[in-house]
Amino acid sequence: MSNDPNWKTILTNPVHFIAFGFGSGLAPKAPGTFGTLVAIPIYLLLQPLSLINFLIIVTLLSLFSFYIAGKSAEMLGIHDHGGIVIDEICGYLVAMALAPPGWQWIIVGFVLFRIFDIFKPWPINYLDKKVSGGVGIVLDDLMAGIYALLSLELIVRLVN
Repeated sequence: MSNDPNWKTILTNPVHFIAFGFGSGLAPKAPGTFGTLVAIPIYLLLQPLSLINFLIIVTLLSLFSFYIAGKSAEMLGIHDHGGIVIDEICGYLVAMALAPPGWQWIIVGFVLFRIFDIFKPWPINYLDKKVSGGVGIVLDDLMAGIYALLSLELIVRLVN
C-alpha cells in the first residue's frame, strides 16, 4: 500500500477509516486539528453519561485505538502517519472528562488539548519518541489530554 493514502483507500478500508478519524485525517493542513474537531460531536454524545460510564467508554475506545492506530501505521509502513487521528479523538475526550457543560468549555478544552498535543511538554515528548506501535501513537495524546484536563479544571475553578 502507498505511504500517501487517498480518499478511496481511507473510505474503503475500515481500519484506515477509523484510524483517520472518518477521513478527517486526510485534511491537507493540520490533520490533528481536524481529527480533534471530529471528537467534539463524539464528546457531545457522551457528555450526558455519568462520569464512570464516560470513563469506561473512553478507556475502551483508547484501548481499541491502540490496535487501530498500530494496524493502520503498519499497513501504511509509517510509524505515526500524520493522518492517523484516532489518538487526537481519544486525547480530547480525556481532556473533557470533567468539563462543565457549555460551548465555552468545549472550545477551551479544544485549545488546551491542541496546545499540549502540538508542543508536547515532558513527558509527552518522551512518550512520543520512546514508545512504539499503536500504544506509542496514542499514549502521548492521552497524556496531552490529561494535561489539558488538569489545566481546564484549574481554569474552571478560577472562573467559578
